[in-house]
Amino acid sequence: MKEPTTTRAWPAPRGLLAEFEAVYQAEVGRIAAFFARRSADPYTVADLTSETFVEAMTSYPSFDPAKGSARGWLFAIARRVFARHCEQATQRRATALRVAGRRELGADQIAELVARIDAERDGRELIDRLAELSEVDRTAVELVDLAGLTPKEAAAALAVSAGALRVRLFRARTRLRREERQDG
Repeated sequence: MKEPTTTRAWPAPRGLLAEFEAVYQAEVGRIAAFFARRSADPYTVADLTSETFVEAMTSYPSFDPAKGSARGWLFAIARRVFARHCEQATQRRATALRVAGRRELGADQIAELVARIDAERDGRELIDRLAELSEVDRTAVELVDLAGLTPKEAAAALAVSAGALRVRLFRARTRLRREERQDG
């Protein structure tokens, strides 16, 4: 009796491991950079990157390259990992505030904050402009312009068509340029 076929002829377990290792080596830097743009803490970046690849390794046998690139698939996982991280951080902060109350900042902490704010002025302006975009448009710009994904890969990560993503990118970039001219 013939066994049902799948959409992908999987290699033996060793081959699958080697295949995943090649994907890891090719993409770990991009995934880490994705998290580094969202967190200044290198330990958090490392944790989120690791968590992304653990989740990817667990689900790699079901990855179908016919549906999109490994890069787009990994960035979709990374987005879910980061969303989960943000939800957990919000819950931890809320719990800490309820349990411990608020604490005041010391003079050295205030000076450090002022220095960071001054050093990140241009970045904050861009973040403000990006925040005015819809979440899908903002994520599209981040994935293509900051993470280096192709529009096709970003479209797969966002579960939209490549054409729809290109239209979103065009409109978002046009709006960002217009706002930059108005501000400057």
